[in-house]
Amino acid sequence: MGIIGWIILGLLAGAIAKFLLPGRDPGGFVGTTVIGIAGAFIGGWISARWLDHPISKHFYDGATWAAAIGGSLVLLVLYRILFGDSRR
Repeated sequence: MGIIGWIILGLLAGAIAKFLLPGRDPGGFVGTTVIGIAGAFIGGWISARWLDHPISKHFYDGATWAAAIGGSLVLLVLYRILFGDSRR
């Protein structure tokens, strides 16, 4: 799976993370999209590096999706903690 596949996976993972954690985000749609893409890369890297589960080259691998969504959720929570009160 190339860089374009990871970006598409990140967009979808960001949307799923937003669905799982509803509410107002400080960055809106663009911020959530960037967080999803970054979360996919970070989740895949953590999965391959420390969890000893190499990322599959297939787009439809469940572990790859779980790592991408997990990374997006973690980044979304951190983003809300750090910048959540900026709209008040």
